[in-house]
Amino acid sequence: MVGETCGWFYPDEWRTVERFKPSPDDEATQFLWQTYLDQAQNYDKLLLEGWKGDMDGMLLFSALYSAILTALIIESYQKLQEDPADATVAILTLMSQQLASLSNGTAFTYESRAPFELDTAPVVCNTLWFLSLALAITCSLLATFVQQWVRDFLHKTAVRPSPIAQARILAFSYFGLRRFGMHTFVDVIPMLLHISLSFFFAGLVAFLYPINR
Repeated sequence: MVGETCGWFYPDEWRTVERFKPSPDDEATQFLWQTYLDQAQNYDKLLLEGWKGDMDGMLLFSALYSAILTALIIESYQKLQEDPADATVAILTLMSQQLASLSNGTAFTYESRAPFELDTAPVVCNTLWFLSLALAITCSLLATFVQQWVRDFLHKTAVRPSPIAQARILAFSYFGLRRFGMHTFVDVIPMLLHISLSFFFAGLVAFLYPINR
């Protein structure tokens, strides 16, 4: 994934192995390369560990949140259709009226039952909660992508035995990270989760509103 991210923005010759082979001039400046490598690795370690920790928390929260939201959706989804218990009560009422008419010798007048009418509140509630669930699952997926990218980044920047080649690979990968906009990508994930929570609370208001009427 690092190779894909970085390769979009650089010429093909940058991707060859020969590009990273040390030259005689590089051997003379190996101490400088090692100093740069130590500083760059420390910065990348702090950055990537921060991202990984954020994504771990995001995955845990999204999983728990999605489980709770799914249970609520199962309950609220039933309000989008007629309650079978109401239909049973209507049939039993009709049968009792017929029996009463037969016992009294009076004519039975059938009154058709009013058709089921869907309220606005359940529609709004379920729409918001389904959107919230979709965003929460999307956040989990994106967080997984970031974790995979972090592992791949650390692996690709640590496989070179030469400090010079390793420093070049590290710089090459980091430039790809900046050009790809990975910082923005990571920052968008919590924003999506916040939007998901906003939809949840708005749907919760729509869910509880009919109770107070």
